[in-house]
Amino acid sequence: MKLSVCIPVYNFDVRELIRDLQKEITEHQINAEILLIDDASNQHYVLINKGIENEVENFVFLEKNVGRSQIRNLFLYYASGDYLLFLDCDGKITNPHFLKNYLSYIEKNDVKAVYGGRKVSELQPDSNHLLRWRYANERENLPLNKRLIQPYLSFQTNNFVIKKSVLEKVNFNPEFQKYGYEDLLFAMDLNHAGIPVHHIDNPILNNDVESNEVYLKKVEESIESLHKMLVNTKTAPKIKDIKLVRAYHYLHKRGGARIFRRLFAVRKAAIRNKLLQAECSLKYLDLYKLGLLTEKSK
Repeated sequence: MKLSVCIPVYNFDVRELIRDLQKEITEHQINAEILLIDDASNQHYVLINKGIENEVENFVFLEKNVGRSQIRNLFLYYASGDYLLFLDCDGKITNPHFLKNYLSYIEKNDVKAVYGGRKVSELQPDSNHLLRWRYANERENLPLNKRLIQPYLSFQTNNFVIKKSVLEKVNFNPEFQKYGYEDLLFAMDLNHAGIPVHHIDNPILNNDVESNEVYLKKVEESIESLHKMLVNTKTAPKIKDIKLVRAYHYLHKRGGARIFRRLFAVRKAAIRNKLLQAECSLKYLDLYKLGLLTEKSK
C-alpha cells in the first residue's frame, strides 16, 4: 500500500513540516510520496518553499488561486498512492510514528476515510491571538471519544486520509472557493455516498495561531460560504444538521429572524469589538455568526 501525502500550500513556510515527514518516511522505510500544490502564494513564500522542491515527489506552483476545495481535487492528477493523506500547510508533526499510526489503522480495519484530529499549543497566547486559540480548545479540538459521537460533523480537512478511489467519486465541491464549511460539506457528501468516516487519536498540531482580527475576517468569509450553501438547493439539505444552520432555521420558523436582524444591526459593532478583545464568552461568537447569516438572508 502506497500513501500520497498531499499538502495544499498558501503563504506559509512548509520546510519544517516536509522534513519531519521525510524523516519518518526514511527511518521507517514507508512507501510514501510527498506532493505539494502552492495556491498562488505571494512571492516571499514561493521563494522560501522552492528550496525544498527537490526533496519531494512533486511541487506544483499555481499562477492563479483556485481555493480550498478545488486545490484538494487537483491532487488526484498527481497522486500515485492507494490512499491520500491531506495535511494543512501550517500543521506540525508531534508524533514520530504519525504516518505509521495511520497506515497500521488502515491495514487492520480496511477503511475508506479516517480523521486523525488536531490540537493547539497548551500555552495560552497573548490577548491579540486569543480568540482562535480559545475556539480551537473549546469547540474544535475534540478528543476522540467526543468525535466518535458525531463522526461526520466532527470531521475536518486539516489531517485526514482517504482512499483514492473514493475521492475520485466524491470530490470537494468546486463551487465553494472561499474559506469555511467546505470540510463539513465534503463530510456530508461522504455520508450521502455511504462512506463511513473513522476517527483515531493521531492529531497534528496547528502551528499558526492567527490574530483575532485575521480570525474574525475568516469567520465573516465562512458565513458567506455557508449562506451560499444555504441558498443552493443541492447543498442546503446536506448542511441542515450544522448547529448554526439549525439556529438559523429555528429563527425563521418562529418568525424571529427580522427582529433578530434588527437587534444585531444595532449591536454588531459592539459584539465585534468584544470578540477582538477575546475576553468574552464564545457565545458572542455564536451570536455574531448567526447575526451575519440572518443579515445575508434579508
